[in-house]
Amino acid sequence: MPDSSRRGHGKVPESAPPVPPKLVVISGLSGSGKGTVLKALEDLGYYSVDNLPIELLPKFADLTKRAENIQRAAIVVDVREGQSLSKFPSIYARAKKLVPAAIVYLDAGDETLVRRYSETRRPHPLGTQSPVPKSIRAEREKLQPMRKLADVIIDTSKFNVHELRQVIKDKFSGARHETQMMINVVSFGYRHGIPPDSDLVFDVRFLPNPNYIPKFKDLTGRHPGVAKYVRSFPQTGEFIERITQLLVYLLPHYIREGKSYLTIAFGCTGGRHRSVMMAAEIKKRLVKAGYRVKETHRDS
Repeated sequence: MPDSSRRGHGKVPESAPPVPPKLVVISGLSGSGKGTVLKALEDLGYYSVDNLPIELLPKFADLTKRAENIQRAAIVVDVREGQSLSKFPSIYARAKKLVPAAIVYLDAGDETLVRRYSETRRPHPLGTQSPVPKSIRAEREKLQPMRKLADVIIDTSKFNVHELRQVIKDKFSGARHETQMMINVVSFGYRHGIPPDSDLVFDVRFLPNPNYIPKFKDLTGRHPGVAKYVRSFPQTGEFIERITQLLVYLLPHYIREGKSYLTIAFGCTGGRHRSVMMAAEIKKRLVKAGYRVKETHRDS
């Protein structure tokens, strides 16, 4: 691929800046970061309301349209609405006829949510009669209609507070998408399953396995000796070059389509050697190309 394809570092062809919606509805699972997103939108100039009764949504949309002091607004609608949630699709349709609107739905893995509840010691909104994992499953079911309507779905399992705020800023600031998307490069083991939030998955099980070398068995792909062994095969270098070229080509197109974050997963059998080495190498190359990249090793 010509060197010119590497220039721009994630910038996209000139186009009109995206127009942020006047009304953003934030929903999702309890503990997934709705408060953080609401605050991030408030910092971007959105008039923010937590837990507005959904029957008032069309009136609120009309107010957003007419009030001189409210240019854009964001509200949280979640499981606290109780039985009223069943009315949301029709009520939201009425509001959307009044102003440009979008739904941001926040999700997270069960283990992440349970850990967050344990750390904060807060009760689940569905009550304390059931264990937290059971309440989370019930909440997922109740929120499915909203998830299906969502314009943006964000799995916050892999983000800290600052990273989540940056994703929202990139998505709703109204700036040109010359800003960099957030990229999460993940290593994993197929025996433990593919990470459910993966956007791109690459199988590196075709590379020789260091696990069968006694001195490498208890190490990971972050060890220089393991990395050197995996690199010693010609197919490794060729694969790295081809994948780098592919990603440098693809990423600007994802940005142009409005994607704010992307998870690129590399998998081997156990997720400890080949995939770890590959994820670390691809991260370095994407950083060199000008992208913001986070590296995660799920199974090592």
